[in-house]
Amino acid sequence: MAAPLLVIVDAANVVGSVPDGWWRDRRGATERLRDRLAAYAEGGLPGRAGPVEIVLVVEGAARGVTPVPGVRVEPAPGSGDDRMVELVAEAADRDRLVVTADRELRRRVTELGAEVTGPRTVRSD
Repeated sequence: MAAPLLVIVDAANVVGSVPDGWWRDRRGATERLRDRLAAYAEGGLPGRAGPVEIVLVVEGAARGVTPVPGVRVEPAPGSGDDRMVELVAEAADRDRLVVTADRELRRRVTELGAEVTGPRTVRSD
């Protein structure tokens, strides 16, 4: 059986896509995103049947966010973008979807064969 779709989420980019005061509590905003993502693990994303494997890449003030069932949290030791590119490259044998609006990151991961979708895919607000 093929591995489930690997969904790599750019936490900083998705959290920052809605001006809802996230800058006052980056970690709390990232935890809320993580909790919303957990609902997609079994059921899938819009247009993508589940289950899916979700990896939330965090950096900076959000590095202390812990995983929950259905969402692996990957703290980036340096650049979150670089860590996401590494994750895409490490999983070259399976389907990968990166959730970001960052143009340069989109270019880098599509060159490695990943698909890309924007933050609205995982934001319900």
